Amino acid sequence: MNLKSAILEKANLYSDYTAKNLSKLVQTKSLSTKEKDVALLIKSMMEEANFDEVGIDGLGNVIGRIGNGRKVIAIDGHIDTVDAGNLGNWSFDPFSGEIKDGYVFGRGSVDQKGGVAAFITAGKILKEIGLQNDATVYFIGSVMEEDCDGLCWKFIVEEDKIKPDVVIVTEPTKCNIYRGQRGRMEIEVSFNGLSAHGSAPERGVNAIYLAAHSLIEIEKLNEKLARDEFLGKGSVTCSQIVSDSPSLCAVADYCKFHLDRRLTFGENKQIALAQIEEIVKPYNGKVELLFYEETAYTGKKYGMEKYYPTWKLDLNHPVIQKGIEVYKELFNSEPVVDKWTFSTNGVVINGLFGIPVIGFGPGDEVYAHAPDEKCPIEDLIKASAFYSMYVQLF
Repeated sequence: MNLKSAILEKANLYSDYTAKNLSKLVQTKSLSTKEKDVALLIKSMMEEANFDEVGIDGLGNVIGRIGNGRKVIAIDGHIDTVDAGNLGNWSFDPFSGEIKDGYVFGRGSVDQKGGVAAFITAGKILKEIGLQNDATVYFIGSVMEEDCDGLCWKFIVEEDKIKPDVVIVTEPTKCNIYRGQRGRMEIEVSFNGLSAHGSAPERGVNAIYLAAHSLIEIEKLNEKLARDEFLGKGSVTCSQIVSDSPSLCAVADYCKFHLDRRLTFGENKQIALAQIEEIVKPYNGKVELLFYEETAYTGKKYGMEKYYPTWKLDLNHPVIQKGIEVYKELFNSEPVVDKWTFSTNGVVINGLFGIPVIGFGPGDEVYAHAPDEKCPIEDLIKASAFYSMYVQLF
């Protein structure tokens, strides 16, 4: 039996295994910084699949390894999820993990425990058919992605000293091949005014008005931001505004707002901050790039600035071309090559460290952070086959 036939046969043979593993992962709630239970579950799944080595690092990332070759390949899937939100918007229990009608249902089934379940199966397949490539393959269940994209990989590269030659990011792609995404950053702008009695506002300086004048110009800025042919246009929007005053009968002496800035290719934090600083300078606004620092479930405190760089790989990049080759070999059709709308760990893997990234994951990203999340079992089968084949041919 050739390699393709062996992989496809086992991926289909283990479809129930993959679906049941995903069901267990969905049933194990794992919000950011609270992933301990699901991390231990994933560790046990990797051990039962006979991975060569399995451990949990200082930040709480689960790291399984198969092989000890020259080429280093990593398959990444974050194991934290957002919460369920308003339960009234769900037509089923978001943590049921029910398997029905060809789907696994529940929070995290798409974003993005489906990728993790699929790569555990890929590891099981590799152990059974043998890793024929001169490779070391890391299977990484990463933490805290929903709160801070890529923080986990900053730790993996800088603290664990793992720097792969390629990373497969298993965020949902509908089993298409993805090669980029816009970046993002979180900016806070604050204004100090001068309070005065509300009956005589001319005696004070209203910080809310200073912010409002700035926001009008920021709204205009959004229309003029750069555009990339593949990734699309940059954007900026105000997502929160907060003010303070001595009383409700006084001129506001403080105001701040939060900006969600999406960065297209060619934009970076220096450009984005300078654009806002120019707008708020007449109003003495203070512009700050926010910093994330939280304590992981392991007790480790770790952080990074909330700048998540844009990244894309050229269509002709060897990592993408290898993915296309693998897809065509396995599924006898041409893959769709596209991009994510949202942000992924690729912002650090490629955006910060320059490690090539290819995206391939089960499920549709429209279900990410949405009610009635569900992942097709057929996608899980395709993903486990793709990961198994890619590492053999890379």
